[in-house]
Parts: sequence; structure tokens; C-alpha cells
Amino acid sequence: MLKRMARVLILLAMLPSAASANQDSIRIAVIEQLSGPFANIGTSAFHELEATFSMVNARGGALGRMFELVPLDNHGTPQGAALQVKAAVDRQIRYVIQGSGSNVAHAISDAVAKHNARSPDRPLLYLNHGALDPALTEEKCHFWHFRFVPHGGMIMNALTDAIARDPSVRRVYLVNQDYAWGQSVARDAKQMLAARRPDIEIAGEDLHPIGKVKDFAPYVAKLRAARADALITGSWGNDLALLIKAVKDAKSPVKLYAPLASLTGAPTSMGEAGAGRVKAVLFWHENLEPNSLLSFAQDYRSKYNEDWNWLPNVVLPEMLAQAMTAAGSIDPLQVAQALEGMRYDGPTGEVWMRAEDHQIMMPVFQ
Repeated sequence: MLKRMARVLILLAMLPSAASANQDSIRIAVIEQLSGPFANIGTSAFHELEATFSMVNARGGALGRMFELVPLDNHGTPQGAALQVKAAVDRQIRYVIQGSGSNVAHAISDAVAKHNARSPDRPLLYLNHGALDPALTEEKCHFWHFRFVPHGGMIMNALTDAIARDPSVRRVYLVNQDYAWGQSVARDAKQMLAARRPDIEIAGEDLHPIGKVKDFAPYVAKLRAARADALITGSWGNDLALLIKAVKDAKSPVKLYAPLASLTGAPTSMGEAGAGRVKAVLFWHENLEPNSLLSFAQDYRSKYNEDWNWLPNVVLPEMLAQAMTAAGSIDPLQVAQALEGMRYDGPTGEVWMRAEDHQIMMPVFQ
């Protein structure tokens, strides 16, 4: 009887349990808005990360372990994001990814920093693929946050440079979402254009509640009344799509400068209304030569029925796997130390993570 019980125990010990399966994978919480007005953006972000981490896993993952993404819905609010950071901790997840919305990013960054101060033996690492408020790597900078996308000031520097080189632009109107990122776009546009082209006049400015406006026709009427040559908007998601639709419906000839028109899910949400009308700042595009990601982008379009062009969602998984390999560990502290100053030969040129503020440096295209 004892021998039979021993054989049963040995067989049970050999069976893989759910707990051991989870321990074998490297779990990452993807905390995005998966419901509500910007669910399309959050879902697209998850799809892109899913596709690129699958690409890394196909090569063996990191240290022979596969990456496993755990989607968590922040409902588009700072409070929801903070709750999902706690949910990740409760699930013993040590890595958090987010990028849609700087207001949410600040909440996650603060929650991660507070958790790590309370529990230094179980730290979290926050990997940011799209939240652009410069403060996140400036006055709000901390060791446990890494940004894998150029910040808003860098993006607006490229955008205003392109506008300044267009002599036909003399009057500019600003329409932006009323939160940290939108406010920084308006501020940077005024300061950078004044430095480059003091003859350009800011013809008008509006800040609108994020995700609440259903009809942007009144805003378009104001910019037409102001005789604006160009519109600058940092808006994204459905707000950007509806604004561009209103410009098209009004048959306005205004030039559209939208730095986030290439954001995950944005081309799909804009549809035909944005075709040939919108100028953006890009990190990758299909016309690059050589183009190592072209087949990946085409496969992505076939699978998800939407465009892919958000390079940070390739750079992040690649550099994370590289850092874990260099550290010989998946411990967040050792991985963070390996990421500091890391250089990566990216698809568009060399990318490096600035050690002093954990801000990625990468090529941009106007």
C-alpha cells in the first residue's frame, strides 16, 4: 500500500501544475483602457504587444522563459490604473506596461514608486510605451520607470520644425485635450513656433474635455472664423477621429498637424477622413529602405484588420529580453540596471536608453 501511494505521489509531482506553469513564464501586466471611449486604442496596444512579444517568444523568449501578457482594464482613469497596479502585485506580477494616456501613466508611476518604497524586496518595474508627458522623465522621474517612446517635447520639436519650413503657414489654431499631454502640446507649440517662426500667429486655442465631445463642428467653425492656415492637435483616439471628420465635413482646407496620428489604433479610427490630410511624427513607416519590419506589419494587418506602425511596441519587448539576458535574471532591479544606458540596433537605427532619466533616444520621421 505504501509503495502504491509512493508511486502516486511521484506521478503527481511530475505533473505540471498551474502554479509551476506561471513560475516558468515571465508575466507582464498590460494596464490599458479596454472598455469605454478609448477601448479601441487600449485594445490595439494590447494586440501590438501581443504580436511583438510572440515574435520574441518564437526566438526563445528570455533566458529560455516565455513572456506571458496579462491584460488589465484601467477604465481610462487614474484611480482604475492604481487599482490594477495593486491587482498585478496581488498576482505576483513584477512588470507593468502602459502607454495610453499620461494622466493614467502618472497614476501608475506613483503607485509603482510607492509600492517599491514599501516592499523593496518585491519591486515592480513600469515600462511605458506611449505616455508622452515630459514630466514623467523630468520632475517626476524615478528609477522604476522607463519610457520607450520619445517624450512630447521631442515629438513637438520635430512637428514644429516641419511647420516652420512651410512658408504658407501663417496662422495656426490649437485644439487639444484638457489634460497633461494636451496642455503640453499647446504650450510647446506656442513656444517652439515663436522661436522658429515669430511671424506665425496663434489664431486661437481650445482645450476640450477628453473623451466627452461628440461633435467637433463648433471647434472647426471657430478655426475657420479665425482664418487659420493650420491646425495643431495632440488629441488621440476617438477625439482625434471625430475632429478630423468634422474638418472634412466642413470642407475646410486647413492643414492638419496631429503628432499622435500614428499612435496605436489611430490610423484605423481616423479611416478615410484622415487620408492624405494629416501630418504626423512617425517612428517607422512602410517606405523605409531597407525595411525589416514590413512583412511583420503586413501580417499584423491581415490578422487584426488594422495598421501597425508604433515602433516602441517592438523596441520595448526586444530591449526587455536583451536586458534580462544581459542581467542573467528576470529580477526587476537587475533588469532595470541592465536597461540603463543600453543600446539596441533597432529597425530604423540605433536606439539607446538614457541612463540619467530612463528616456529612450530613437530616430523620428516628420
